[in-house]
Amino acid sequence: MIRTPLRPLARILDARARGVNPDTIERENIRLRGEATRDRSRLVAEGRLLMMGLLFVGAFTTVGLRMGTLAASEPVEPQLSDTGAAIMAQRADITDRQGRVLATNLVTHALYAQPPMLIDPVNTAEKLVEIFPDLDRDRLVRDFTGTRKFLWIKKKISPEQMQAVHDIGDPGLLFGPREMRLYPNGALAAHVLGGARFGAEGVSSAEIVGVAGVEKAFDGWLRDPANAGAPLKLSIDLTIQSAMEEILSGGMKLMNAKGATAVLMEVQTGEIVAMASLPDFDPNDRPAPLTKGDAGDSPLFNRAVQGVYELGSTFKIFAVAQAMEMGLVNPGTMISTKTPLVYGRFRIRDFHNYGAENSVTDVIVHSSNVGTAHIAQMIGPERQREFLGKLGFLEPTPVELVEAPTGRPIIPQKWSEISAMTIGYGHGLSASPLHLAAAYATVANGGRKITPTLVHNADHAPGERVMSEVVARRTLAMMRAVVTRGTASFGDVKGYQVAGKTGTADKAKPTGGYYKDKVIATFAGTFPVTDPKYVLILTLDEPSENSGSEPRRTAGWTAVPVAAEVIRRVAPLLGLRPQADPETLEGIQLVKVKG
Repeated sequence: MIRTPLRPLARILDARARGVNPDTIERENIRLRGEATRDRSRLVAEGRLLMMGLLFVGAFTTVGLRMGTLAASEPVEPQLSDTGAAIMAQRADITDRQGRVLATNLVTHALYAQPPMLIDPVNTAEKLVEIFPDLDRDRLVRDFTGTRKFLWIKKKISPEQMQAVHDIGDPGLLFGPREMRLYPNGALAAHVLGGARFGAEGVSSAEIVGVAGVEKAFDGWLRDPANAGAPLKLSIDLTIQSAMEEILSGGMKLMNAKGATAVLMEVQTGEIVAMASLPDFDPNDRPAPLTKGDAGDSPLFNRAVQGVYELGSTFKIFAVAQAMEMGLVNPGTMISTKTPLVYGRFRIRDFHNYGAENSVTDVIVHSSNVGTAHIAQMIGPERQREFLGKLGFLEPTPVELVEAPTGRPIIPQKWSEISAMTIGYGHGLSASPLHLAAAYATVANGGRKITPTLVHNADHAPGERVMSEVVARRTLAMMRAVVTRGTASFGDVKGYQVAGKTGTADKAKPTGGYYKDKVIATFAGTFPVTDPKYVLILTLDEPSENSGSEPRRTAGWTAVPVAAEVIRRVAPLLGLRPQADPETLEGIQLVKVKG
């Protein structure tokens, strides 16, 4: 900016020439310069006022719009959020299908010590050992008198123990709030629930993480705050589970078995109503896994899912059903049962001599290995493998248990003709009892594949059709004949029209070959046969019925009586009314009882 001089020389000289006082020129220029400065200051002030006015208008407009939005919105209860908490302590409950609690959380406390704050470390250690006898007194003294600044003593304690620690009165003993996982029914459904433990821990909170069973399979869901604490509802029925476990335990002892398992499943939905494996454990005090020996000897081992066994003659149903589906046989077709059946260097024998020929129905009723092997020969290995694959016998079951993938069926490396013959009567392919339950449910529901599940009211889309309804009905009629006049006669529970099949398989040695005096005995059945609702699979590991002069190990003497007692006990609990026996078996005609 060019400034005008206050006393311009030209004007000063001109003023003197005209006799005018030059000072007036300076005063005039000062006045003009002041006016110009004032005008510029006024413009700046006006601009600032305008800017502030615009800012105030914008701010009040924003506040007004926000107030209008809040006034028009639905009222919401304010929620407290803790952005600083790194440990999620909450975990949803697990209930049975009736809403009864299977797993929940219990508020408790953990006990820890800060050794520098302890007044009398030795005396405090001795008193803690009196309260908690499992603690090591000498180790506590070393920890309390050493260089440690922090020490966990107990991760969870009872109110009585907390009061006893309070009474010690040492300021170096402190308590941290906890939520521990509680299983109010003890060992009931232990293998389904699995168990939980503490994960990330702090003095003020600790997270609970699943370690097995559905606790592990649904760990993320159970810990997700987005579920707002909604419980996980399982398909298990607590009452049925309790009854089945009680009978299974008694049957296991009565039959001198090493272990036992049972699965009760709805045939239409695949929902597992009860699943038991013995020996079991209490998830409130989960034992440590075995570090040596046979994993199957551990109480943590879920025989229903992880146990893969040759399930013996229970497989004969599938060979006959496939042959009927292919049009190769019908229930009255005569099949050679002359024993032994010689195939190369192999000899297939029956438990008894059933004569030279039997109908397909009697092959099942008498449980003829030879007759079933002939039927499997008609089918052929490739078609047999395809059919068993449709039934789910070539892959682990997709049930919602973290252990399920470990229950992978053991199938022959080369599915030869002799493999097909032995697999036809249940040897040469190992699967879990849950595999068998799903396959029998497929037969019982009219031929549609069933996928087992532990979630109640899940999406039960109809599976693919594995066999026709006609073939399924004929197969059920044969299974009913097994109970009324065959190897499962002890399983005929009056009023519930049980249909089923026995299976006694020599137990495989871990080193190869088979034991001569150890078997896996299985009963696979459905009831009521007139309108199948449920499938029951019951397996005993190394049973021996010793009431006679010689031990009896076959399923008809061991697994079947136990299964019958399960059905007799749980059928009324399931809401099934006893019915008169049907007049016909082939068509499965229902006869209703009046009154």
